[in-house]
Amino acid sequence: MSEEERELDNEIENLEPTAPENLGEPADDGESAAPPEVAEAIQGQGDERHWYVIHCYSGYENKVRHNLEQRIDSMGMKDKIYDVVVPTEEEIEVKDGQRRTVERRVFPGYILVQMVLSEESWYVVRNTPGVTGFVGMGNTPTPLQPHEVAGIMKRMEAEAPKIKVSFKVGQKVRIVDGPFNDFIGTVGEIDPERAKVRVMVSFFGRETPVELDFLQVEKA
Repeated sequence: MSEEERELDNEIENLEPTAPENLGEPADDGESAAPPEVAEAIQGQGDERHWYVIHCYSGYENKVRHNLEQRIDSMGMKDKIYDVVVPTEEEIEVKDGQRRTVERRVFPGYILVQMVLSEESWYVVRNTPGVTGFVGMGNTPTPLQPHEVAGIMKRMEAEAPKIKVSFKVGQKVRIVDGPFNDFIGTVGEIDPERAKVRVMVSFFGRETPVELDFLQVEKA
């Protein structure tokens, strides 16, 4: 992960959901009016569409997305709420000598919604089963900046899957490919930019550094 991606992760994780509710039935009090501070924020954002972040319980992202998409359709809000995205990226992991590609959520517990913020659209999203709140400052939904959206979309559209690293410096690993297959060694250095790891292997009674791809080793 690059420094830019780490900063983006931290920015999302440091944001707070507004007014949490329990997962399940919508927090519907029978009134469509947004709280005063939300209504004030809505007036200041005009009719432009922006990307907002909503919070839900980790592991329920796809269920909440489905719930929201159903409400958008049934309540005729396609002209205000345009897209609902669960940010994911592909990873390659090695387990028991087998490689497999898995889909990983970039921000567990968070969903992106592209919408024009109005009292009606706020109400539809906020009262969707599973949504615990918008993300922003205090109780005010805060749109993502264009560069933040671009960074997230870039991660989702990456051509090559990332390689999941399940080891760290000092750990014992097993080499699963190449001339040192089945050797046990100790991780001496990890180079995430090149997807390389340097492993110290005992060879003829001497510690020898061997440079390998991430996919050539796994936790011992």
